Amino acid sequence: MSEDEAVLMIVDGANVVGSVPDGWWRDRQGAAVRLRDSLVPYAAAGPPGLPGPVEIVLVVEGAARGVDSVAGVRVAPAPGSGDDLIAELAATAGPDRECVVVTADRGLRQRVEAYGARCVGPRAVRPPSDRER
Repeated sequence: MSEDEAVLMIVDGANVVGSVPDGWWRDRQGAAVRLRDSLVPYAAAGPPGLPGPVEIVLVVEGAARGVDSVAGVRVAPAPGSGDDLIAELAATAGPDRECVVVTADRGLRQRVEAYGARCVGPRAVRPPSDRER
């Protein structure tokens, strides 16, 4: 399956990191790295309820902008608003490609759903240990 056929999963890094009060605000870049690394297994297998392969784009903003991409997860630093970049990525996914956006942000959900994206909450990609905090 080519990258164009794989499901596109766009992860709102700030929203997902902020969904668990684990002290992420003391090291935003470190929190983004931990999230990026936890997403890697989903590239092949997909997160629960979404079979792989999945093209994963982690959108980061602010202090997390220095995080590099790794095999399986492309990190997209937002030059301004992360929400604007996520909406742009969802809009360019195209009508024939499944696009899933991971965020709990209601306003962003409305924006990307207008482009045909499906939204899931941060729990869809957080490790079980994070979900229990």
